[in-house]
Amino acid sequence: MQENKPVLVVGLGNPGDEYKLTRHNVGFMAIDFLCGADSVWKKEKQALTTRSSDNKIIYAKPQTFMNNSGDSVSAIMKFYKIPLENLVVIHDDMDIKVGEKREKVGGSSAGHNGIKSIDALVGNDYRRIRIGIGHPRDFNSPIPPVDWVLGKFDKEQLKAIKSVIKDIKI
Repeated sequence: MQENKPVLVVGLGNPGDEYKLTRHNVGFMAIDFLCGADSVWKKEKQALTTRSSDNKIIYAKPQTFMNNSGDSVSAIMKFYKIPLENLVVIHDDMDIKVGEKREKVGGSSAGHNGIKSIDALVGNDYRRIRIGIGHPRDFNSPIPPVDWVLGKFDKEQLKAIKSVIKDIKI
């Protein structure tokens, strides 16, 4: 991390009430928790953004829909001159069990379209916090993965997701 530059923490999700609390929106859920209920959001660079009290962290929720998340992330990074090593992206991962999280720097998108979009526009050597949403096969569900990510958590899953979000450290 470059200490003299802000850190950009991006939560991936889809805008709109119909996507609230869906599996694909765990990034938005994490950002909301990290910022707190009193955060003041502003629209800029195709995102909703807010800052930490010391202005060292910019939190963002792209409003471009998942598949175009890179448009917003790239614009914010360019505007604030944020280096790639100061980017943190929080997103869902179907290959991780519900209620677990993993972190890594760089790597492939593993088929995640939001990550593909960011990688294409800014590169892929940034910190990723991946929150497990499980795969439909884990639940013997016939739901196709594309529909799974847009589905809502049941009460038990939501409790596990909230617990793992509380453990995120930036």
